[in-house]
Amino acid sequence: MNELKFDFPPALRLKKAAEFKKVFTNPVKSTDKYFTILATQTSFGHPRIGLAIAKKIIRKAVHRNVIKRTVRESFRLERQIMGSIDIVVLARKDAIDAPIDVLRKSLSKHWLKLVTKCVPC
Repeated sequence: MNELKFDFPPALRLKKAAEFKKVFTNPVKSTDKYFTILATQTSFGHPRIGLAIAKKIIRKAVHRNVIKRTVRESFRLERQIMGSIDIVVLARKDAIDAPIDVLRKSLSKHWLKLVTKCVPC
């Protein structure tokens, strides 16, 4: 029986600067009003995510933390459809005022778009 796992262990996170740099060098991009998401194909066998929420763009820590929690939760729930890709999420200024439901819908569209674009990478 194949059970779906919805946990978020440290193995699913990008942590080192070199891992982020690899994604920034030759990414597949997906952009909208709220997020810019970069992705590259990897050989890990599972997706990994890194968050780059800039203080310069989103000044208050409360807003940054809400956005980070929303992105992590969306990734955690949708990672079953993703292949082995590394993803970096960049937030835009409009994400501050957006309701969480709108951010979740935006992120799910990004995940689907990246999966279809990153398969032929």
